[in-house]
Amino acid sequence: MKENAIDTKAVHGIKASYIKSNDLVPPIHMTSTFKFNNAAQGDKLFRGEEDGFIYTRISNPTITLLEEKIACLENGESAIATASGMAAISSVIMSLLKPEENFISCTTVYGGTFALFNNHAKKYKIQARFIAPSKSRSVKDIKKMITEDTRLLYIETPSNPTLDIIDIKLWADIAKQAGIYLVVDNTFASPYLQAPLELGAHIVVHSATKYIGGHGDLIGGLITGDKKTMDLIREEYVYHFGPTMSPFNAWLILRGMKTLCVRMEKHCDNAMKIALWLDSHPKVKKVYYPGLESHCGHNTAKAQMKKYGGMVAFEVKGGVQAGRNIMNRVRLCALAVSLGDCETLIQHPASMTHATYSKKEREKAGISDGLIRLSVGLENPDDIINDLKQAMEKI
Repeated sequence: MKENAIDTKAVHGIKASYIKSNDLVPPIHMTSTFKFNNAAQGDKLFRGEEDGFIYTRISNPTITLLEEKIACLENGESAIATASGMAAISSVIMSLLKPEENFISCTTVYGGTFALFNNHAKKYKIQARFIAPSKSRSVKDIKKMITEDTRLLYIETPSNPTLDIIDIKLWADIAKQAGIYLVVDNTFASPYLQAPLELGAHIVVHSATKYIGGHGDLIGGLITGDKKTMDLIREEYVYHFGPTMSPFNAWLILRGMKTLCVRMEKHCDNAMKIALWLDSHPKVKKVYYPGLESHCGHNTAKAQMKKYGGMVAFEVKGGVQAGRNIMNRVRLCALAVSLGDCETLIQHPASMTHATYSKKEREKAGISDGLIRLSVGLENPDDIINDLKQAMEKI
């Protein structure tokens, strides 16, 4: 039988034999612990000789259902749900690297990710080695950074907040030749727009807070890949450091997943219309959107993405103060961080999401002081444009 398409998988997911009821919507298993039928069963569960549930930090039916569903959507063998996107990223880094080892990351990543890599990993003698956006397309430059102590490559694509596009297959081929992992943060694209594992990546991470949840009412992270690697991450880090997702948040994400595909279509269509409008506006200096043919990563995005995403960044003439004036004058767009919500969100990366970068580090990452990031929502695009238009009239 032919495999279902991703939009069908997003609605129906997988059959969970461990959920015995016939609810159309799976129940929330809000419990910290699970009863054993007898002492012998408890002994077998702890020894791993019998499948079942012991304690929610280790596993829970609602969380397991979410893990199986994201593995299904990303075409992975197994998955891990965590309390946040940062918990997902830190779980990968702290379980796959040892002191005195290093990994290579693109310079332009989410501010919290950059802080983890640039500041906190050092405390454990794990070195992050950053490659500039201009060199991230060069096989020679990437390979030059790999040493015998390099254990993984890490990329975001599209990147936060400049919407750089990284060629996943190119990086996957380099990782394969070096015998190391490639980790892809797929948050901006979601499984609907991009399939990193099919392009050769080993591990995919998400902030499920964003498009997968989709409604701005939860925090969560997801990791998926092959079973052996997921088991390693669980045993080396997750079980004992305990970055466990709440069953209630898992249930909310499962609910959000059902509409992921239709939401992403609307996000993408709205973003394209707004990017084109911004690109023609006389007060806009530059627009960053991979759907525009002028974007340096357009052809790569066209090859590896279904559409171009719901994120747009732009700079206005007049610099930082002009950008602040726009953000202070919008009426429909919400001045808030995060992304992927139904509502359109607008924010200033240099002073908000990427404040963890120094000015010099932001310049290396291509994050200008005047950059504005727009998470395009599900409203009528003309209403979003009219809001931006009235805010720009006064700068």
